[in-house]
Amino acid sequence: MLKILLVDDHEVVRLGLKSLLSDYPSFEVVAEANTADEAVEKTLSYKPDVVVMDIRLPGKNGIEATREIMDELPDTKVIMLTSYAEDDLLFDAINAGAFGYVLKQIGSDDLIDALESIGRGEALLDPSLTQKVFKRVREASRKATDEAFASLSDQEIRILSLISEGKTNKEIASAIFLSEKTVRNYVSSILSKLSLKTRSEAAAYAVKHSIENHLPVE
Repeated sequence: MLKILLVDDHEVVRLGLKSLLSDYPSFEVVAEANTADEAVEKTLSYKPDVVVMDIRLPGKNGIEATREIMDELPDTKVIMLTSYAEDDLLFDAINAGAFGYVLKQIGSDDLIDALESIGRGEALLDPSLTQKVFKRVREASRKATDEAFASLSDQEIRILSLISEGKTNKEIASAIFLSEKTVRNYVSSILSKLSLKTRSEAAAYAVKHSIENHLPVE
């Protein structure tokens, strides 16, 4: 049996959902809440399998409540209940740990299917929203990578790339036609700018942030 907590600040919505779910022996509504704080408190007390969470609540919203629940009980599955499929809010909810969402206007059969899917661990994201989520994740990752070498000059990026290949200062000096002392100064500058201590840390940093995609054009 799937234990469910209903969270909505409108009692009539909670009553409607509870009445619907009472017709299905595989579901049990163990508690109800009408605020975010109450949702977190009752989730910790009742430990439901699924929390049906209104995304818009007075004061602290359902996204903040979801984040707190995930911090305490990461195995709990939260479905966001929303009147409109607003991409920004839904992205924030998914980022907070929600498994997906259902629209308040959804048909009863669809809601039951959604809860059963959540019970099996399946995310409730339509393909268009999934693509938008992935796009934002890729954009955030690309931005983080672009910023990884923002403090370095083109020459420092070249030298860091050679460090990541395991080359010594002498080998680097020979490769880019500089004195070994100059290369040594560059290495010190690179470590300082990236707040790193050793060449091995610098090499790992370069590989992690795909330095090969950031080499200056010759």
